[in-house]
Amino acid sequence: MADLRPLASIAPPLTTARLRLEGHVVSDFDDYAAMWADPKVVRFIGGRPLAPEEVWTRILGYIGHWAALGYGFWAIREASTGRFVGQIGLADFRRSLQPSFGPTPEIGWALCPWAHNHGFASEALERVLAWADERFPGERIVCMIHPQNQPSIKLARRHGFRPFARTLYRDTPTTLFERPPPGLKTPAPRSAETEA
Repeated sequence: MADLRPLASIAPPLTTARLRLEGHVVSDFDDYAAMWADPKVVRFIGGRPLAPEEVWTRILGYIGHWAALGYGFWAIREASTGRFVGQIGLADFRRSLQPSFGPTPEIGWALCPWAHNHGFASEALERVLAWADERFPGERIVCMIHPQNQPSIKLARRHGFRPFARTLYRDTPTTLFERPPPGLKTPAPRSAETEA
């Protein structure tokens, strides 16, 4: 049988006042399986709970992202207790989107329901964006959010993201957001139809 002891992650650990952001390890599986099985978590992210094998594939993909690209997702834990909060990070998912994200880093996040409305997402997002501004100087960051996911839209806007297109992803409506590099003025929407 394979040895599934946790291996050290190559993701740089990040901290905030209340959180630890750590690279994924295989021992995160139970926490992730519980989060991605929760209908509240997946309501606007795929719309259905994930099977354990899908969660396992995600964890391996998160680990592989760091190895292949030098950036990726972090597991978020409460600093004082070690309790699993959720995930946040940057990726290149090669999504089939029109308009395409291309090679632009895409940020995403998901938190366990118990962690909602505590400011954890904002705290983690601020820290990851600061890391991204150092790692990708002069580059914009993008994300996609379901148009009914108002908490995530408000969070993205608060951190400088603005909508630039509405489109479909896997036959589901989505709004594409971008955050220009720090110091650049946010561009006006491309047309009235693209503003969310």
